[in-house]
Amino acid sequence: MEYGFLSIIPPIIAIILALRTKQVYIALLFGIWFSWLIIEGWNPLQATLSMVEGMVNVFQSQGNTRTIMFSALVGALLIFIQFSRGVEGFINIINKKLVKLESKKTGYSRVMVQILATLTGLLLFVETSISSLTVGTLYRPIFDKLKIPREKLAYIADSSSAPSSILIPFNAWGAFIMGLLLTQGIEQPFSVMIASIKYNFYPLLAIILVFVVILSKRDFGLMKKAEKRTKETGLLMNKGSKPMVSDEVTSFPPKEGIPPKAYNMVVPLLVMVCMMPINLIYTGWNQVKTYTSTFDHVQQAIGVGSGSSSVLYAVITALLVAIIMYMIQGFLKPKEAVNLTLKGVSELMPLALLMLLAFAIGDACKVLDTGNYVANATESWLSPQLLPAVVFIVSSFIAFSTGTSWGTFAIMMLISIPMANTHGADITMVVAATLGGGIFGDHCSPISDTSIISSMASASDHIDHVKTQLPYALFGGLITVILYLILGFLG
Repeated sequence: MEYGFLSIIPPIIAIILALRTKQVYIALLFGIWFSWLIIEGWNPLQATLSMVEGMVNVFQSQGNTRTIMFSALVGALLIFIQFSRGVEGFINIINKKLVKLESKKTGYSRVMVQILATLTGLLLFVETSISSLTVGTLYRPIFDKLKIPREKLAYIADSSSAPSSILIPFNAWGAFIMGLLLTQGIEQPFSVMIASIKYNFYPLLAIILVFVVILSKRDFGLMKKAEKRTKETGLLMNKGSKPMVSDEVTSFPPKEGIPPKAYNMVVPLLVMVCMMPINLIYTGWNQVKTYTSTFDHVQQAIGVGSGSSSVLYAVITALLVAIIMYMIQGFLKPKEAVNLTLKGVSELMPLALLMLLAFAIGDACKVLDTGNYVANATESWLSPQLLPAVVFIVSSFIAFSTGTSWGTFAIMMLISIPMANTHGADITMVVAATLGGGIFGDHCSPISDTSIISSMASASDHIDHVKTQLPYALFGGLITVILYLILGFLG
C-alpha cells in the first residue's frame, strides 16, 4: 500500500514534539504510535497494540538486540572502572605531569595544560559524559591557578568529547549508528560507518580548531574577551555569573582501601578497543570467498564482519578481563561483580531505551516508505551535489532545537539514506553529513546534555559557555557546509 504524503507526518510530528517538549523519548514514542495509526487505518486501539508489537519486533533483529546489549554492558564496564579507582589512578599520572609543568614558564604551562586537557578528553572516547566530567573536574584547579578562564575549560571539555566519540566509534555511539544503518538496509554497516569518517568534517574541524586556538594563543569572539578579562582582572568568570558546580568525576563511589592504579582503567578499555577489529576479522573470515593474499583476506573480512557481534563480544571480553584483574588484586568478590554489573546496566538503560525507540520508528517508517517518498518528492529540485550540505544543515537544526545528537541521528537516518540512494549521492558522505550535523547542532545548543555536563564539570556559567563556544562551532559548521558543496560539485 502507498501512503504518499501521510508517510512523512510521523517523523515531522516527532521533530515538532521534540522541539516543543525537549523530550526526545516522548517525541519518538508518539511518532511510532502515529506511524501505526496510519498503517492500521486510523484505528487507535489497533495502532497502540501494533506499536507495542513493533517495539517487541525490534528484538527479532539479532543486530538490534546485540547493539542494545552492548550499550547496556558498556555501562557495566564504566562502573567497574570507577569502582577499581582506575580513573583516579589515571588522573594521578596526569597530575604528576602537571606538577612538572609548574616549573616551566607560565606561558608554556598554559599551552601544555590545555593540550593535556584536550588529549585527555580525546582518549576517553568511550563515553562522552565521562570524558567531559573528567576533563572539567581534573583540570579546573590548574586552569584556575594559571588564570585560564572557566569558559575555555568548558569549551575544551565539550569539543573533545562528542567529536572523539563519533570519530573513534568503538563505543556505544558506533553500535547505535551501525544499528540505524542496518534498519535502512545497509548490509555492511561497519564498513560504511568507517568509510564515512573521512567526510565527517565538523568533528574533525572541531578538534583541529581546539589545537589551533591553544597553540596559536589566538582566540576570537567572546572567548577572546574572556581571556582578556582573566588576564587583566584575574576573574575566572564574568561578574554575576552562576557557575554550575560539580565536584564528582564519576557517578559511582570507588572501592575504599585500595591504591589507585591507572592500568585498572587502561587495560579493560584497551582490550575492548583491540578486540573489535579482531572480532570483525573472526566474524567475517568465512564469508570471504575470493582473495589474493592473507592481508587481502583480513581486509575483506573486516569489511564484511558483523559490527554488532564484534562490539558485543568486545565489551564482554573487556568485562571478563576487568573482573579477573580485580579479583586477582583481591578487591572484587563474585557478589560485588554481579551487583556492579546490574548497577552499570541500569545507569545506561535510558540509552538502551533510546535505541529501542529509534529502531522502532525506523521500522515503522520503513513500512510507510517514508524515506523513498521524501527522496522521490525532492528528486526534481534537489541535486545530489547539494544533498550532503542540505542534510548537514537540517540535522544541525534538529540537534540544536532538541539538544540531542542521538535523537537527531534516529530521525534523520531514515530520511537521508533513502534520499542518497534515490539521488545517486555518495552514501558515506550523506551518513557523515547526518552525523556531523548532529554534533554541530548539539555543540551550539544551550539544552545539550553534553554542553550542560561540560559547564557543570568546569564550574562555568552555562550560558557563558554556550556563548563563547558558539563562534568556534559556527566557524567549523560554515567550513563544513562549504566543503560539502565543493565536494558535491567537484566530485
